[in-house]
Amino acid sequence: MKLRDEASTTVSVDYDEYLKFVSAVTSKESSDYDAFVSRFAELKDQVNLNRLLTAAIGVGAEGGEFAEIVKKITFQGKPYDDASREHMIVELGDVMWYIAQACMSLGVSFDDLVIRNVQKLEARYPEGAFEVVRSENRRAGDI
Repeated sequence: MKLRDEASTTVSVDYDEYLKFVSAVTSKESSDYDAFVSRFAELKDQVNLNRLLTAAIGVGAEGGEFAEIVKKITFQGKPYDDASREHMIVELGDVMWYIAQACMSLGVSFDDLVIRNVQKLEARYPEGAFEVVRSENRRAGDI
């Protein structure tokens, strides 16, 4: 699939070719219902996939709603006032609901999440302060 003509900066996309490319680099479980159902069945005894999927999709959606409010305050002139603050708090509460779903699926407590996060960040920033170089250049195993 050629996106750029070597002799110019003009971009030309053959959308049919692009769709073929997308299909070729898509997992069977993402593109084939039977493969998805089979994978779901493989995982059912290891994790509550219903809750995990609910959490993954919900965290993204509700996080997006929170980000939308911040975007409008920052870039579109929406006032930062009691109403917008309350709206952000409500959306963060929705994010927490989905995080609770993930915790139930993974068998982990909120306390454990916070403890693990603190341990990860203490290892990344041993001096106890943020450093750009450490945030961009991580050691092996620092996820």
